[in-house]
Amino acid sequence: MEKLTYTIKDRDGVHARPAGAIIKAVSAYKSSITLIYKDRKIDLKKGGIFALLGLGIRFGEEIYLHVEGEDERDASVALKRAFEEFL
Repeated sequence: MEKLTYTIKDRDGVHARPAGAIIKAVSAYKSSITLIYKDRKIDLKKGGIFALLGLGIRFGEEIYLHVEGEDERDASVALKRAFEEFL
């Protein structure tokens, strides 16, 4: 299992455009990807954009990502790149 921690740098927090880009990035991988924010967890691949937006993640907040599966290393690299580019 790969574990990542990320602090949101976008002043608007997680909003539609970056959320869509994150969901698109994870859809290319077979691994299970869980995002943990405060006391809530979502499966990024099954929950989709509305689940991600529904968390209301704001600027400066810390999130945790758990990636597990056959392509977890590649998925983690892509996920980190997507978060750094969009959020």
